[in-house]
Amino acid sequence: QVQLVESGGGLVQPGGSLRLSCAASGSIFSINVMGWYRQAPGKRRELVAAITAGGSTNYADDVAGRFTISRDNAKNTVFLHMNSLKPEDTAVYYCNADLRSSPSRRYVEVWGQGTLVTVSS
Repeated sequence: QVQLVESGGGLVQPGGSLRLSCAASGSIFSINVMGWYRQAPGKRRELVAAITAGGSTNYADDVAGRFTISRDNAKNTVFLHMNSLKPEDTAVYYCNADLRSSPSRRYVEVWGQGTLVTVSS
C-alpha cells in the first residue's frame, strides 16, 4: 500500500509564508506527476500546482509568482513553498501523486489526508 503524508499547515498572517511537505511511502516503483490541490469551505477542490518527474511545473493563475512547487525524487517528496499568503488562500491542501508500484502495473492516483492552511490576522 502507498501513503501520502502531508505536513506544514497551520495559521499564518496575511503576507506570511508557509512550506508544505508531502512524503510518499510504501510500495513505489515510480512517480509521474505530483501535485497540490486545495479545497476551501463550500468550494470545489482545485489544482494549485503540479510537477512532473522531470521538473516541469504548472500553477493556478492566482498562485503563480507566489507559490513554488518542488520535489525530491530520491525521497518521493513534494514541497509547496507559499509566499505572500492571502486570506483567500485559506483551505485544506491535499497532496496528490500519480504513481505505480511495479513496471508491470498501471499508474494510479493517490491522495493525502489533507492539511489545513489558515491565513488570518
